[in-house]
Amino acid sequence: MSRKHPIIVVTGSSGAGTTTVKVAFEHIFLREGVNPVIIEGDSYHRFDRASMKVAMQEAEESGDTHFSHFGPESNIFDKLEETFKSYGETGTCERRYYLHSKEEAEPFGQNPGEFTPWENIAAGTDLLFYEGLHGGIVTEEANVAQYVDLLIGVVPIVNLEWIQKIHRDTEQRGYSAEAVTDTILRRMYDYIHYITPQFSRTDINFQRVPTVDTSNPFIARDIPTPDESYVVIRFRDPEKFDVDFPYLLNMLSDSFMSRRNSIVVPGGKMGFAMEIILAPIIENILQNRTSS
Repeated sequence: MSRKHPIIVVTGSSGAGTTTVKVAFEHIFLREGVNPVIIEGDSYHRFDRASMKVAMQEAEESGDTHFSHFGPESNIFDKLEETFKSYGETGTCERRYYLHSKEEAEPFGQNPGEFTPWENIAAGTDLLFYEGLHGGIVTEEANVAQYVDLLIGVVPIVNLEWIQKIHRDTEQRGYSAEAVTDTILRRMYDYIHYITPQFSRTDINFQRVPTVDTSNPFIARDIPTPDESYVVIRFRDPEKFDVDFPYLLNMLSDSFMSRRNSIVVPGGKMGFAMEIILAPIIENILQNRTSS
């Protein structure tokens, strides 16, 4: 862990809702005058869009039916570890962007689905903020989690996660429901072995639990709304960040403690809960930075 150059990570699966947490952090950074360097997990994929299609086809032809963006074969975990280590020690690192869309690619004169070249970040940032699939990954070859000062997990129950992914990929990205289901099935091995183990390492997990029937996510017509859910917030070690549960219960109406390290809040208050929980933690991390 770095105190002088902190690293904050939000990790979660595709469709988990990490964007909600990212927005909460952006609000905190803006309000507190924090200058972060933003690192996107997609930029650590091994293949660009065209190459991934080729690699996936080759994997299928060789009998590998679970090749996916979730596993080590399609990511450069050692480069991500190097990035965190470098920033934690020096406050500098390299980064690149994965260009998802035509709008993102146009300013770089590139095509959607490509990576920009690696480049050094600007000096003088206050912290590194990562959002993506593998911010807490640990394998035999790489240990990314060891360099993280605050590790946040976003983990809706799996049926809700699938509903969110199916709706996002069909409505926003133009895939068929059958194609998205095939992707979920193909990713399952890597999901179990590389995604879920991260959530036993997280400092805080935000897990949205719907209060409506999601028993068959593949036929769900809509995504349960925040008001149709609760959020279970689990702190691995409440003393680490001096969590004041009575204060949280007072601030978050209709919330309650489910275990000694877990608080449950109405889904509609998820963003607010994130901000009042995370803002003092970030403030403390920045205040504790050393000058050495």
